Amino acid sequence: MTTPHSRSTPHSQSLTDLAAIRERVAAQVVGRERELDLVMAAVVTGRDLILEGPPGTSKSTLLRAITAEWSIPLVLVEGNADLTPSRLVGRHNPSRVLREDYSADNFVDGPLLQAMRGGGFLYVEEFNRAPEDTIDTLLTAMAERVVTVPRVGSVVAAPTFRVVASMNPYDNVGTTRLSISVHDRMCRLVVDYQDAAAERDIVARHAESAPVRIVADAVAVTRATREHDAIRQGSSVRGAIDLALLTEQLCAMHRIEIPAAGTVEPPRDLPTDYTATFLDAMTVALSGRIHLYDTAFTTPEGVLTEIWEDHFALNPAAAKPG
Repeated sequence: MTTPHSRSTPHSQSLTDLAAIRERVAAQVVGRERELDLVMAAVVTGRDLILEGPPGTSKSTLLRAITAEWSIPLVLVEGNADLTPSRLVGRHNPSRVLREDYSADNFVDGPLLQAMRGGGFLYVEEFNRAPEDTIDTLLTAMAERVVTVPRVGSVVAAPTFRVVASMNPYDNVGTTRLSISVHDRMCRLVVDYQDAAAERDIVARHAESAPVRIVADAVAVTRATREHDAIRQGSSVRGAIDLALLTEQLCAMHRIEIPAAGTVEPPRDLPTDYTATFLDAMTVALSGRIHLYDTAFTTPEGVLTEIWEDHFALNPAAAKPG
């Protein structure tokens, strides 16, 4: 019998179980109902998966919630030039090799074998930054569900083992184009930013004491960084969370009264001490999170000042002339 603390695995789920799990996970992830449905459908049917989208779009949050419901491991690894096949698969303990020679007993599992043995999800972030021979090792694990290690033997994956990879489509520096073989073995889901209401909900959850006015302004200017002509990649909702927390603390330090919010849109004539403090917080929270085009003849601070002016001066004035 399945209980909330002893849950069945993806292969043993009834449709009723899946519906209940889906509801519990949906309560933990804001604005990701469609993506949750598609990810669960893929992993329950035994598929490996690429999640393609910018950082801060709840990809890892979604996977953590799903694996927690099934009580299986989520093994995270970052794709980069240092992720060699031996780091991914594992290696023999050097000191024990000197004493004992090579043996299965002194082999230390890497993240791939940990996930295979534990029947967990191997989550590879920045998948297309990993070296080609490392990706080939993953292809073997996905295709055969078996990895053969010299002097150790063959490791067979538990039934719930999955490979889930993430990629940032906006980042081309240090990345490689994935082969047809990779795409042929993996399903793909594009995960974009949540809508404004969902992002305000996320910020309110992480900055619980932040007033509504700050939350609304933080989300609005952060979302504006994704649409500015000079910005190649804007900030994720993590920037809005930090911006809300910083603004709240700066206002408290300087005894600045935070305006009430009757609407998420900024009213005209907000106090200048509040708006000036908000700009200071923007430069700290967002300047490192926005990435300009090489042809942009400006600075992150200059772009943020322009967004600040649009939000607090031009937009309210345009909405309410006179």
